[in-house]
Amino acid sequence: MYYNNVAMITHTEQETVDLGYKLGKLLHKGDFIALKGDLAGGKTTFTKGIGKALNVDSVINSPTFTILKVHKGDITLYHIDAYRLEGNEYDLGLDELAEEGIMVVEWPEYYETYLPKEYIQITFKYIDDNSREINIISVGDKYSKIVEEMQ
Repeated sequence: MYYNNVAMITHTEQETVDLGYKLGKLLHKGDFIALKGDLAGGKTTFTKGIGKALNVDSVINSPTFTILKVHKGDITLYHIDAYRLEGNEYDLGLDELAEEGIMVVEWPEYYETYLPKEYIQITFKYIDDNSREINIISVGDKYSKIVEEMQ
């Protein structure tokens, strides 16, 4: 069940990073973020902002070929690209990592079986080379307040 929804448009890559930073400042250990959207929609750029908020000093780029990248910061950021998990029937235990830090999953539609009951879903829509429409949704009540604060 969806509780809150905030929609906005960013016009530059930096605005997308800044929006991720704003969310990152509101997150706590154990939080789960699902990033949906087009290829080149801004998912990894947004994640860079979350990492910046967590004082991650490693480079954040797409984990497409490694599936999981771990970034140490004030809170550990687990960055997953689930695209290559399509059709995988095995529980890889990645959801257990969410308890240890903050879990950000790109392409969560390929990870649906293992999504928690409550999480923040962020959908990115490519508008043009610089602009993105970004919708932030609380799935369940747990993240409702965080989504409200994103307005």
